[in-house]
Amino acid sequence: MLSPQIRQLAAVLVRRRLTKHWKKLRLMLFHLFLSSTRNLSSSHKVSLSLAQLAAVILKNETLEKWPQLLHVIQQGARSRDPIQCQVGLLLLHSALELDPELFAPHYKDLLRLFHQTLNIRGQPAALYYSLRSLTTMVPGLGSDEMSLMSSMVPKLLSAIRELISVDETQASEVMEVLDELMETEVSIIAQHATEIVGFCLEIASNRALGDSLRVKALSCISFFIKLKSKTILKQKLLSPILTTLFPIMSAEPPPGQMDAEDEQTEEDIEERAEVQTPKHYAAQVLCGSRRVPCPLQLGLSGLLVLLGSILVPQRHLQPMLQVVCRALLDESQVVRNAALFALGQFSENLQPDIANYSDDIMPLLLRYLEGVQLAHTSHMAKAYYALENFVENLGDKIAPYLPSLMERMLTTLSLPGSPRTKELSVSAIGAIAQAAQESIMPYFQAIMDHLMGYLLTTQEDLRPVQIQSVETLSVLATVLKKDIFLPLAEQCCQLGLDLCDRVDDPDLRRCTYSLFGSLATVLEDGISPYLPRITTFMLYSLKSTEGFEVRTTYLFSKACHFCKKHLGLYVCVSPWFHLHEEPSSNLISSLLLHRLSVGNVYMDEKEDACVALGEIATCASTLCPIPHFPLPFQCPHIRVRKSAYEALGQFCISFRHLCERDPSEPHTAAFQKLLSMVMPVYIKGIRGDKERQVVMAILESLAKVVKACQQEGLRDPSRLGELCRVVREVLEKKTTCQGADVDEDGDEDDEEEAEYDAMLIEYAGEVIPALAAAAGGETFAPYFAGFLPLLLNKMKPSSSSSDKSFAVGTVAETIQGLGQASSAFVPRLLPLLMGAARDTDKEVRSNAVFGLGVLAEHGREPMHEYPFLQLDCSGGMSQDIV
Repeated sequence: MLSPQIRQLAAVLVRRRLTKHWKKLRLMLFHLFLSSTRNLSSSHKVSLSLAQLAAVILKNETLEKWPQLLHVIQQGARSRDPIQCQVGLLLLHSALELDPELFAPHYKDLLRLFHQTLNIRGQPAALYYSLRSLTTMVPGLGSDEMSLMSSMVPKLLSAIRELISVDETQASEVMEVLDELMETEVSIIAQHATEIVGFCLEIASNRALGDSLRVKALSCISFFIKLKSKTILKQKLLSPILTTLFPIMSAEPPPGQMDAEDEQTEEDIEERAEVQTPKHYAAQVLCGSRRVPCPLQLGLSGLLVLLGSILVPQRHLQPMLQVVCRALLDESQVVRNAALFALGQFSENLQPDIANYSDDIMPLLLRYLEGVQLAHTSHMAKAYYALENFVENLGDKIAPYLPSLMERMLTTLSLPGSPRTKELSVSAIGAIAQAAQESIMPYFQAIMDHLMGYLLTTQEDLRPVQIQSVETLSVLATVLKKDIFLPLAEQCCQLGLDLCDRVDDPDLRRCTYSLFGSLATVLEDGISPYLPRITTFMLYSLKSTEGFEVRTTYLFSKACHFCKKHLGLYVCVSPWFHLHEEPSSNLISSLLLHRLSVGNVYMDEKEDACVALGEIATCASTLCPIPHFPLPFQCPHIRVRKSAYEALGQFCISFRHLCERDPSEPHTAAFQKLLSMVMPVYIKGIRGDKERQVVMAILESLAKVVKACQQEGLRDPSRLGELCRVVREVLEKKTTCQGADVDEDGDEDDEEEAEYDAMLIEYAGEVIPALAAAAGGETFAPYFAGFLPLLLNKMKPSSSSSDKSFAVGTVAETIQGLGQASSAFVPRLLPLLMGAARDTDKEVRSNAVFGLGVLAEHGREPMHEYPFLQLDCSGGMSQDIV
């Protein structure tokens, strides 16, 4: 990073128009630079500043105009003089840090240089600057350079190991090169998985090293597990990882210190909140490895952190819960906390089965809560984590425990206590209300009395409680009857807007957006007066680049006449989403986010903004704002992309309903313009998104849009063909996400990915009958003929029951959409459906019988050739179907 002085000097040079004298400055700089190398030990800051200034000049001049600089770097870095070597590498590092793309044509030469400099011993500075330069270069390396990079990995590890013995801080910094490789080209890391994981475990287990370096090593392991869990298993690395992590987790704290679980006061916790210790990060690594199937039969309560993070088969749920329940009564606080965490993880991942054990678990949780002192906020946080995750899905099963739970929560809010205890209680009330639904009504007034106090507060220390109060208020607006919450709805809406005005906090905005979405379900069109301010805040969140670096710039202007009159908007985004302009072919590609450093809270804010926009569009008929909101379709976070695509579908459906109520020409034209933007976005997402979950969300939304819009959605003559092509690509497994999880050895990833593939194809299958019904039988029949071989291929006797059920169900529903046009397919489909009706699987038989019914209804004359069809739905022949 440039020093403030260098940044200021560069600004002065530009401001005073001295850039035309760059050549003279270069010569002067060389003299200064060379003289500084003679006494580097006493003037490192001078050399660093000169290197940074050289980088600024280079950025303006480029290497073509200043080729001598590259020569100086190469000559200096290869010099046997340690000082000159260090200066050359320092200059290279400064230039790469400012603009690595300047050196892109020379990356191969630089990699060969680093092959040499990483062999240097006794010169830690040379190793440091070499590794920092590599870290900067990795994201821009092409396939040709990656082969050179791969052979360098053993040298990287050796250089880092030497730096550890000299400067742990620098060693921790240069380990970023491993993160960059995992983000950019994880296959290189996979090729050296044994060496890298072993190296990181060696650092993590060395108690003589500092916590920061050990945590960095653990974070590398955690990241690799998330990216390449199958490689961990295939190379038999799970056992050494667990063998290393468990002793770290069970280590005694240093003399005179306490574990975080035993912190006594809020102040102690706040002091150490930002401190990551190897002991606690090791538990996070285990949490991140839930995708790694662990065959170990772990019975010790100390391993509950891991058990709460893996997928537990149903047959093992009861004995696992018995272990958890026993651990909740253990005399050790560490064991009890681990049990609470495991219970929370079970509750997240094993619904709805775990709810059947509420009579065993709820008494233990209530008993535990009674024994926790309010001052022990760390203990409380773990208890409330387990409680919230468990109760929010209980539904009616919460009824016997509702009085005790609410008494506990309201008492905690009434007694003096820290903000953290208040925040936990308010959050728990939201989870309880989610389960209790209207049964929370007897406590509504008491809850609101507490919430309003926190919602109106201006105390900074109560900000987390305020944020949680907004979120709980959103839940209450959703679960209570409209007539109960309606008298408060407008006040709550104004309160949320005032908070957004007064407080600049992404977490607070996120919660208020959820509140606005919930209030829209209560107020419906009554929310219209507040929409200009609401959409302005949401627009700010969607276009904001806070939390990550992005090269895209959004241009905003006041709304044009068209937007104001027909869409009710007060701002436009130009040129990305104007309905009244032709959509650019680069509409989405122009929004690509490069080299992101993302903060989750900002991504959560964008996600909730998208969700709330969809809810508002569904409930408030006066607003259809999608064309002017830069929805984050290319955001790196899966949940954000999913919510963006889902919101897009909700806006289409809402706009369609608006056209049905007021079929004016401007509305109809605007609706068609909207579809002309939405459909290419959906098609591009289905083909190009790398995550199956996102593509499934797009397909689900597409099916809903097609069903809602019917023929109006297919008015464009090319649209039906385009949609059929992309659905066919999913069925043929040709989309990006279906080929994104192939390991370097060519094997597909684990069973979870195979399950996602099957689900993805099912979602694609749901689009086919929707298109048939929307297009009409005669129009869709040729397209169905194209789909049929793919579907029939899944109806073979050797196919799995799930495949046969999917194919038969899709065929049956499509026959219904085809209507009388299905008669052309009778000779081909009837024998197959008859065979499926005798299948051993009940669901396959059921779908087949339905298909035979609709075929008999719509098949006309061709069906008359089969006057007597005897069908036994249990597998034999007994019933007559005419």
